[in-house]
Amino acid sequence: MTDTVLVEIRGDVAVLTLNRPESANTLDLDMGRDLLAAALRCSSDPAVRAVVLTGAGRNFCFGGDLRGMVSGGAPVEPYLRDLTSHLHAAISQFMRMDAPVVAAVNGTAAGAGVGLVAMADLAIAGEGSRISLAYTGVGLTPDGGTSFLLPRAVGAKRASELILTNRALSAAEALEWGLVNQVVADAEVFDSALQLAGKLAAGPRAAFGKAKRLLGASLGALEQQMALESETIAIQAATAEGGEGIAAFLEKRKPQYPR
Repeated sequence: MTDTVLVEIRGDVAVLTLNRPESANTLDLDMGRDLLAAALRCSSDPAVRAVVLTGAGRNFCFGGDLRGMVSGGAPVEPYLRDLTSHLHAAISQFMRMDAPVVAAVNGTAAGAGVGLVAMADLAIAGEGSRISLAYTGVGLTPDGGTSFLLPRAVGAKRASELILTNRALSAAEALEWGLVNQVVADAEVFDSALQLAGKLAAGPRAAFGKAKRLLGASLGALEQQMALESETIAIQAATAEGGEGIAAFLEKRKPQYPR
């Protein structure tokens, strides 16, 4: 592991911190690998009875690291296949493990960061938080399980609105729509999540795990959908649309998609 995901054990609660604050905790290959390693560690350790997932600095996670993806000069399609394979495997682990997962959403959650919020069993957001998918805004398609999880959380029409219009939700709207369970003052997000995780950690871990898997009885379909997401975003990123969307985002201009 590198240090892109910090793992701190506080009693029987594991605190996982996405740790690339200088780039708004965008997901690169190292972070994808580290997140999977952290998820496997939490899943296999019976002493971990609850998990808190948060982001270092001002934001939770801005999604994929588009700048890093193109700056290395390597083809984007295999890069995205590699990144999403690790990210999606991590999400599967979090959703299948016995320990409840609490997302502490600070600042903005965008792109795959929304998937990390949606896959958590419970989510607490700061009142200044914002949630935005942003994929089609840069000519890409959803990943991080969002195309599976969001329709189940907010309904098909609202999920379509988030994906097609890139509408940003305030914390209050995310609460109303069912994406988060609680909204607190920004300064209280982590402590509130840690307190909730502590209460869960005192509960019946095995029963929680079985209940999670009952709630997610269609997890096989989730994993099949995430495989399709990986394939689709990788192919789309290599198209003229994907290339223009990414370039426009990095150059801070409006994209001019081919017609």
